[in-house]
Amino acid sequence: MTKQQIEVITSVERRRRWSREQKERLVGATFEPEASVSELARSAGIHVSQLFRWRKELCQISAPQLVPVQVVEALPAPQPLAQPPPIARAAQEEQHGDDRAWRRPPPAGRE
Repeated sequence: MTKQQIEVITSVERRRRWSREQKERLVGATFEPEASVSELARSAGIHVSQLFRWRKELCQISAPQLVPVQVVEALPAPQPLAQPPPIARAAQEEQHGDDRAWRRPPPAGRE
């Protein structure tokens, strides 16, 4: 029969306290390329769900901050733009075939 080493726990362990820097270091490591969250949690001695909870808490986007608004007098209405001068339309010349060409008058109402 082979002898196996056994660890006997004689007292109740207290909860470990993790500083914010320790949590940030572990959470930051989860965002590294090819990082395994399970392996990181195992190496730190915590459950993977704890690491995901820290990740959620530390990466949470805070609510938008309200900023003071100053109410001022209304600006005057903008001036209407001046009408551009009408574009004169010239007759169009069309070529058809070798010798045939004719002029088409400008469209009606657009002079």
